[in-house]
Formats: sequence, C-alpha cells, structure tokens
Amino acid sequence: MDEVVHTLRKIEENYKLFQQEEHTFIRALEQIREEAHELVKPVSNIAQVEFYKERNCYNSTDRRILNMFISICNDLRHLCHKLDKVHPGNCVTNSLVEKCKQLLNDSNDFTALRATHPHGVVNYLSLEEAKNRYEGVVSLIPIVLHTIKDWIYYSQWKKLCAVSHGHATCKKETPTSQTFPAGHFASQTSISNKHTVCFQDIDF
Repeated sequence: MDEVVHTLRKIEENYKLFQQEEHTFIRALEQIREEAHELVKPVSNIAQVEFYKERNCYNSTDRRILNMFISICNDLRHLCHKLDKVHPGNCVTNSLVEKCKQLLNDSNDFTALRATHPHGVVNYLSLEEAKNRYEGVVSLIPIVLHTIKDWIYYSQWKKLCAVSHGHATCKKETPTSQTFPAGHFASQTSISNKHTVCFQDIDF
C-alpha cells in the first residue's frame, strides 16, 4: 500500500506541473486540430490525442505538452494494475479499479466527463465552444486521480478497522458501494467519528 501511495503522490506532482500549463495544452490541441481540419468535434479519447501528436504535431512545445498528458495517463494505467496486486479486492474496490481502467482505455469516449469541485480545471474555458471541445479531455486525469484516492481510502478503512475493532465489527460498519458511491470518500470534507478514526493515518 505504501508503494501505491508513493506512486500516486509522484503522479499528482506531475499533474500539478501539467495543470500549470493546461492553457498550453488547449492551445496545442487547437492548433493541431485546425491543421487537421477537425475543429468542430470535441476531443473524444486518448488515442485521438496520440494520433494528433504523431500525425499533426510539428511544434516541439506542442509535442512536449501532449507527451506530458499521455505520460500521466500511462502512469495511471500502471498504477491501476498495481492496485489489483496490493489488495485482494471486493465489490467496491474492484468497481473503482474497473472504473479507472475504463476511463483510461485508449478508445474510451470521455467527452461527457466533467470534473466538479474542487477541481478547477475548466475555469479558463470561458467560451462555450471551448468547453464543448475540451472539457472532457481536461477532466479525465483529475477524475481518475479522485477515483484512485477513493480506492486507497476504502482499502485503508478496511485494514484499519479490522485492526482497531476486530473483523466482525468492521464488517458490520464497512461502507458499501450504495452507502459510499465512487467519488464519495475523496470529496468529503467531514466524515462521522467512527469512520474518521480509520482515516486518520492516511496522508496525502
């Protein structure tokens, strides 16, 4: 589990650097899509970004920022495979991992994705056309990061509660996918006391 948390932190650090240049990322996609005469339809999947980089990208700055996006997506894929090995899995953790794998599939259509608070990734997409074209692609990484944190919180909750309260008690109190749907743990700012004790040693 420590290795998973460490890897996630490194990816988050890279993503923070990417966030600082997201305007460069959008500008690169705009220029490349104009070159490819594909400005009308939104950017729809990772494979499309890779295609643009290989076939229509002639600027070193554009290529660098597209590579950065693709590299973060690849790192997240590798991390998802680690999750399967670290935790034996149950209906909740398996569901979270599968969600991440689906989101990161090269051909998965992410045009409908919308990162919500506290992710401010689309604040600068002021024009409605820009939101329609790029809101999905800039929402992909924060949503996957969010979901992986859910996986870690839930896995640690199970582990810490088993140690603190004993298996039987933890089983009774364990949240289910219906009680805590994907996206719940990482987005909550306050949790009941009995759950907080299980999270207190998790540091991000």
